[in-house]
Amino acid sequence: MKISVVSESEFTVQGHGVHTAYVELTNALKKVDGIEVVVNQTGPADITHLHTVGFYSLRRLLFDKSKKVVSAHIVPASLVGSLVGASLWLPLARVYLRWFYNRADILFAVSDETKRELQQLGVKKPIEVVYNMIDTTWYVTTDADKERARELLGIASDAWMVVGSGQVQPRKRVDDFVRVAQELSDQEFIWVGGMPFGKLAADNKQMQSLMDNAPKNVRFTGVIKHEDVKAYYQAADVFWLPSEQETFGLVVVEAAAANLPVVLRDIPDYKETFADDALLVSDQSVVETLRKLREDEKFYSDSCTKAAEIAKRYDSAANASKVVDIYKQLLA
Repeated sequence: MKISVVSESEFTVQGHGVHTAYVELTNALKKVDGIEVVVNQTGPADITHLHTVGFYSLRRLLFDKSKKVVSAHIVPASLVGSLVGASLWLPLARVYLRWFYNRADILFAVSDETKRELQQLGVKKPIEVVYNMIDTTWYVTTDADKERARELLGIASDAWMVVGSGQVQPRKRVDDFVRVAQELSDQEFIWVGGMPFGKLAADNKQMQSLMDNAPKNVRFTGVIKHEDVKAYYQAADVFWLPSEQETFGLVVVEAAAANLPVVLRDIPDYKETFADDALLVSDQSVVETLRKLREDEKFYSDSCTKAAEIAKRYDSAANASKVVDIYKQLLA
């Protein structure tokens, strides 16, 4: 079976979750016996699997003669607080996304919540929930790995480090990350990510000001290569993502795979994905939770054990076969 994978992030903007999700699934498929994978190549194929919704993907969607699978990484809600002026052109984006997704033979929703949003959007084509996945073995962290990572990043061996990851944008609530860091001045906070879309990012001037004026115990890495992200997880003690909207949240799985306790804002998006194995917090409880993780060894250990279930559940070795089964059913 030949799979033609399409992602415009290969030749446009990277440093965001859609690109990571596409890379991880593509790499997982390449390891499956009997599957040939090509990326952004024209020509005969059994399946064309699209991860983006731009002009190049649109041409492939309309003119490739193979069966079309679209991973719906983007829903209208994820555009608000991500790109500049989204509230103004959101109605047009809704129309386009509904039209684009309805041209596919089948859609992959990256979570149950995303499937519901697609149905509410008016998508009539079949929708399968296929969670994002990663090669969790790449993130496994030993004590020696942590020591090396801290030395590489210039982090003291006795520091307590909280890491967050994602684009610097209002939707991710990076302002809350900074606010809590001010309250927990005895802890180190590092946000892995920047603004890959530059001036197209929502509230980019305010976000830049937030980074420029962050307290001394907060560091922003800016946009870095995905392979360089691992060191920050390995150096950390806790992962905290204050985002108020996610289609899935692949960075959560990355952090869990690095054996970190996972702290997330309590939002509906995590109901079927991470809620049972993460620490869900509100604005009022997050500081107390982060303090307890540092001070209570049993609470910390139990939280690590729960996070390990997240990594196990979304490992690519276990989930790639489901994708291949869907391909086969589509061709049949």
